Amino acid sequence: MADQGERACRRVDGGISRVFALFGKRWTGQIVSVLLQRPVHFAELRRAIPGISERMLSDRLTELGAAGLVIREVDEGPPLRVAYRLTEAGAAMEPALKELGRWADTYLTRDDAAGSRGGR
Repeated sequence: MADQGERACRRVDGGISRVFALFGKRWTGQIVSVLLQRPVHFAELRRAIPGISERMLSDRLTELGAAGLVIREVDEGPPLRVAYRLTEAGAAMEPALKELGRWADTYLTRDDAAGSRGGR
């Protein structure tokens, strides 16, 4: 019987695996969500995401840049400031993220950190 169940279950889609390898990391979705509004300087971005450290924000921005979703722009100043904005590919995530937000509003409670279902 176990053999039959294994054949009935298909392997996970490669695209889904790639999406969650990036967006499954803590803070990534929140960063993209803030950047969907407009380009933002590093300090503003950090203030917009309570609890994220400078190091973690920097790491996630580097990953998003390597994935081609975020561009880092240096304002020569003075003072020297760094801003981040989404690329076309990053901005194209907006419909998917909005749909995930609607899903969460319907099926997850606000304080559902453990992942249990709390539907309406």
